[in-house]
Amino acid sequence: MELSITPLHNVGVEISGFDINEPLTDEIKAQLKSLWYEHAILVFRDQDISPEKQIEFSRIFGPLELHPLKVTQNDKHPELFELKNGGPMDKFQTAFYKGEEIVGRLDWHMDLHYTARPNHGALLRAVVVAKEDGLTGFGDLAKAYDALDDETKALLEKLEVVYSFSMQRRHMRYVNLDGYKPGPNSPKKPSDINFPDFSDAAYPAVVTHPISGRKVLEVVEQFIDRIVTPQQFGLSNDESIELLERLVKHVQKPEFTYFHKWREGDMVLWDNWRAMHCTTGTKPGVDRVINRTTIKGNVTLGRVLKTE
Repeated sequence: MELSITPLHNVGVEISGFDINEPLTDEIKAQLKSLWYEHAILVFRDQDISPEKQIEFSRIFGPLELHPLKVTQNDKHPELFELKNGGPMDKFQTAFYKGEEIVGRLDWHMDLHYTARPNHGALLRAVVVAKEDGLTGFGDLAKAYDALDDETKALLEKLEVVYSFSMQRRHMRYVNLDGYKPGPNSPKKPSDINFPDFSDAAYPAVVTHPISGRKVLEVVEQFIDRIVTPQQFGLSNDESIELLERLVKHVQKPEFTYFHKWREGDMVLWDNWRAMHCTTGTKPGVDRVINRTTIKGNVTLGRVLKTE
């Protein structure tokens, strides 16, 4: 068995040449992990995948983490949680973008970023594919860091950025709110969907990946709120806001991102310590089911802020 590796558009690679249902040697497993750390985003096509095989395959990359909300878990397989469009929960995920009603759109983010201990990664498996829309985007924040000028890199090495959890998109400071209107059933506070009210979390603006050692630009649009005491580092409040605005735009450049158009039998694995992701959403009533397994994060990359 020999893996075939094909670069994707801009970032990540597609891996073929093996059948997930066949026993994988320790050598192949080690090669898959090495490719994950090298490229951050791995795509696998045309696999006949059972839930059991998804769980087994995911464990190659680390121990799995259960989702904190039981309602999203698969009854038979608690390691899976199901991302569904087209059902009764759509009303809570519906918003309007320039007058268009969209279900399940998510801005660029890193999972559990607001906790200071993000999960290590996740594997998505297409079960029901939307006929249109329903794309998932991935962005390589190590490549985004590499492309910065030396002056910006030197400044960022001194800074911390703060993420502040919020249920209402209109309160997020750095997402694009042009033409946005929340749906009538959009949650207004974390307890509306049984979430805790998370404390703010601070991260170095540049994080060193715990395994690969790559420098990762720790700036994504969802939940980012501010720079910690920018005046200490020669920045006014206005300059710190402009810096975050510039970096949020920078990481979204096409050369750092890949949008996956799903086919049945697809799997996508990403390294959440290095890659951000987003979803484009679907129109109301469109069926879409993606099964997810989550690889546990065993490293605290930020710090929870009690007081500043």
